[in-house]
Amino acid sequence: MRHSRLSLSTLGLYVLLTAGVVVMIFPFLDLVSTAFQSQTYVLAVPPVLIPPQPTIQNFVEAWQSNHFALFFQNSLVVAVTTTILAVLVSAMLAYGLARFEFTGKSAVFYAMLVTMMIPSLMLIIPQFMLAKALGLRNSLAGLVLVYVSMNIPLNTFLLRGFFEQLPRELEEAALIDGAGQFTIFFRIALPLSTPAIATVAIFTFLAAWDEFTWALTAIDDPLKRTLPVAIATFQGEHLTEWGLVFAASLIAIVPVIIVFVSLQRYFVKGLTSGAVRG
Repeated sequence: MRHSRLSLSTLGLYVLLTAGVVVMIFPFLDLVSTAFQSQTYVLAVPPVLIPPQPTIQNFVEAWQSNHFALFFQNSLVVAVTTTILAVLVSAMLAYGLARFEFTGKSAVFYAMLVTMMIPSLMLIIPQFMLAKALGLRNSLAGLVLVYVSMNIPLNTFLLRGFFEQLPRELEEAALIDGAGQFTIFFRIALPLSTPAIATVAIFTFLAAWDEFTWALTAIDDPLKRTLPVAIATFQGEHLTEWGLVFAASLIAIVPVIIVFVSLQRYFVKGLTSGAVRG
């Protein structure tokens, strides 16, 4: 009887998980299907999930229209620059918090944790005023500055926990051999922290690539838009051409998939290791 109940519980769990997977993946399948359909099949009733005559014309038109290639380039520049700067600054800050003792160390760390609890929308006006004062509004540099600052707290939290788990004996041996702190950091700590670095790099890239609110607020020049804002505008300009809209959205997903697939083997290990100790 007990074995039967356990089997039923397991079966129910699998059914529930399968239903969740279907619910989660169906919108993506619909997006892919629509992106490869001509306008005739997009408006068909009932909807056609498998395109009878797949076409890549939507992708060609989406890429060539409305400066889409330029917007893709803008997003790529912003996301890559943000990822490099945010990961580097966060790693240096996390290493300092993990290895050095100084007055106010705990206060600095917990203050960063508090900033993670503040909704990003509440910071739009201060960010706008700061960017304007620094002459960075309506520029990609202004986007990068805000994105880097937004990602530092979480990145530092994850990396600090990972750095604290590294054996100090390696660093002490390097110090005896005459290595400085920067040498130890770049040649010992960072290489040993590859899983954690990959994890925060994925988080940072996704955050910068997908961010919409600040990009919409800070950028006035149509040629400096990033993909999320551009796709929203694109949808407005091609309201009934859902094939084009979905094709543009699918193109925007490709870099995210590439980054995640490239770093996914480090992702789980880095995430769990960084969260063990805070």
